[in-house]
Amino acid sequence: MKYITGIERYHETKKTAVTLGKFDGLHRGHQKLVDRIRGYASAECESVLCAFDMGQKSLMTRRERRERLEGQIDCLVDWPFTDSLRRMDAEEFVRDILCGTFHAAHIVIGTDFCFGYEKKGNAELLSRLAPGYGYTLDVIEKERYKDHVISSTYIREALAQGDVKLAAALLGCPYELTGIVRHGKQLGRTLGFPTLNIEPAPEKILPRYGVYACRVKIDGIWYNGVGNAGVKPTVTDEQRRLLEVFVYGYEGNAYGKEVTAQFCDFERPEVKFGSREELKEHVERDMAYGRNFFGIR
Repeated sequence: MKYITGIERYHETKKTAVTLGKFDGLHRGHQKLVDRIRGYASAECESVLCAFDMGQKSLMTRRERRERLEGQIDCLVDWPFTDSLRRMDAEEFVRDILCGTFHAAHIVIGTDFCFGYEKKGNAELLSRLAPGYGYTLDVIEKERYKDHVISSTYIREALAQGDVKLAAALLGCPYELTGIVRHGKQLGRTLGFPTLNIEPAPEKILPRYGVYACRVKIDGIWYNGVGNAGVKPTVTDEQRRLLEVFVYGYEGNAYGKEVTAQFCDFERPEVKFGSREELKEHVERDMAYGRNFFGIR
């Protein structure tokens, strides 16, 4: 898969099947768009996904999106959503970007996709202009889960409640983060529970602060664990976001390594305890919860 940052760096000449949007999370609804452009791909026509980077907290980092799409499409274009893009006339966008830059033979969008100045570009405009520019237009209906439209907003709401099981059902895979294992105060070690402090990317959304059953990939191997996502209010006032996770059966040194953690189940919210003794008591309960969740004897 070709990866391009910025529309000005796209210089391909083939016809394309192109889809556009924020693609935050690449949830099951987004996957329908990806599947459709894949279906149009051929030796003469490349599948292209153009993702608008809104510069805000997100369900998925650009790198995560790139890795998830690897092998699925021919080209991923990350395009910062600048003021000039926001002010571009809708018909100009069709002429210069969709047809002039992407050489679109097939345009695939969701029902609510809007573009151009004051969001005047939509499915109706694209349909009206299609005969003159010679592209086909596919407008894909929203994917639903239990009669609820799947959207990035819905997933954010689920994560804000700690409902990572619902988030996984909407995404089609567990919600995860990738980060570097950083040195901490080693409090877990003094309590008898050595932990990994995983620092997420600044733009990455954490689920509701609290304790979760997790799966953690270290050096390509998946382990079960239990972790606290949040700021560890009992032991620090730094407000530094971390996933502090105890990994069952792992005895290696992961400092400085990049690891991936998946959120499997929510146990309890993050709490500021009155003493380290009270903290240790709850951590012991968390450990038992994790062993029970994963069936660890």
